[in-house]
Amino acid sequence: MQDAVTGKSRKILFFNTFAFTICFAAWMLNGVLVTFLVDNQVFDWGPVQYGWLMGIPVLTGAIFRLPAGILTEKYGGKPVYGILLLFCAIPMYLLSFANSYATFAAASFGFGLTGVSFAIGIAFTSVWYPKKWQGTALGIFGAGNAGAALTTLLAPTLLNMLTDNGTNLAGWRTLPKIYAVALLVTGIVFLLFTENKKPQLTDTTLKALLRPLKSVRVWRFGLFYFLVFGCFVAFSQWLVPYFVNVYALPLVTAGFLAALFSFPSGVIRAFGGWMSDKWGARKVMYWVFGASVVISFLLIVPQMEITSPGRGILARGTGVVTAVSPSGITVGDVEYPLLQPQGKLDNIDERMLIFPTKEVWQESVVQVGDQVSKRQLLAKGVTTIYFQANVWVFAVLVILIGSIWGIGKAGVYKYIPDYFPEEVGVVGGMVGVLGGLGGFVCPILFGYLLEGTGLWTSAWMFMFVLSLTCLLWLHHVVRSMERERDPEHFRRIERVSGQSTS
Repeated sequence: MQDAVTGKSRKILFFNTFAFTICFAAWMLNGVLVTFLVDNQVFDWGPVQYGWLMGIPVLTGAIFRLPAGILTEKYGGKPVYGILLLFCAIPMYLLSFANSYATFAAASFGFGLTGVSFAIGIAFTSVWYPKKWQGTALGIFGAGNAGAALTTLLAPTLLNMLTDNGTNLAGWRTLPKIYAVALLVTGIVFLLFTENKKPQLTDTTLKALLRPLKSVRVWRFGLFYFLVFGCFVAFSQWLVPYFVNVYALPLVTAGFLAALFSFPSGVIRAFGGWMSDKWGARKVMYWVFGASVVISFLLIVPQMEITSPGRGILARGTGVVTAVSPSGITVGDVEYPLLQPQGKLDNIDERMLIFPTKEVWQESVVQVGDQVSKRQLLAKGVTTIYFQANVWVFAVLVILIGSIWGIGKAGVYKYIPDYFPEEVGVVGGMVGVLGGLGGFVCPILFGYLLEGTGLWTSAWMFMFVLSLTCLLWLHHVVRSMERERDPEHFRRIERVSGQSTS
């Protein structure tokens, strides 16, 4: 790392961020493209195949992050980044010729290498900035996550244009070619206008470089990044079919709302880096995990309509039913008024409902001429509870959790230079691998959960459990560190607690 920020530092940061944005946009292509192809019945793929095609590029970007980080440590970021961009243009171009699930998956595996750009950029940015500026610099670099928003925002419109609004579906094949050209041009520009720089420990053996991976701390950071980055990647793609299927929105509108999730999360990462520099990563991550637990819990409840038995009417004595109407039942001389629907559920989808809406009424189960005995059921109660899960409320909550995860991404990577200042590339690569695996595993898991439960919100149930796990692990580690730092203080607390319970 350097001792001060220079003009070259800022230039490298700009080109790193620009290249990362293009790579991330390419990495997220399948979320929009697969949704378009399935929605227009170009290919007949189910939810599980859906999830695999979204996850395959992310898998490639995850498993090769560690080797990419090691190569960057050894050769510097300029050649590794430049070659990556030029190479990934090839499978992206070949995607335009895919005619089956297998060929589509193979091309996706190839262009998924764009995902390793993060490990390269993290290591290449770190060597150009002093330690006190690394949180901010890495946060700015991480804003390239907004490339996901570029794809979800622009790709649906491009697909409509290229296919003449669905009349020429073969036009989709031009979209991968456009992305391939973007990768090719970016690679050439990067090689022409950047300057190479390697870390000081360029002669370190591979065994020494991999030594930090024995630390449990690295794996804990990896789990944290699995949530804040991996799940961000997963939902950047998964939200497109989510909006299309749950809220019956057009692909362009679904892409726009998914972009509202992706873009703030990417941009706010720079702010998260500043927050981590100012208040420390630990405090930031406490807030991130706590907020993630609360918001994911609010998103669990699905759009639903539940009908349940309600309060019925029992006969107060014996007799013969002499009259039955929607408003009441008459047994002998006794009248029993019935609750009638109040119209609360009329035109329900045309209104904006934030809270569940309840409608209660009663329906006769007897007819004129029936002989009834005391305490016999005359009318059954019906209760219908409708929860709209309004799309705009849902979208606001999704944007909030995406932004919070964006802050968390910077918080996790603030930890790395603090604890592993000379192995940022390797540790950052490993943490990136684990985070990237989240982007691979989650869409596939979401597909299986959807198929098994029939609930799109089952994805948010998983988010709630994962967020709570991260929060509890962080709290346990912090308490253990405090206990080691001041054991006498904790012994006093335990003595007081023991006296108060005895």
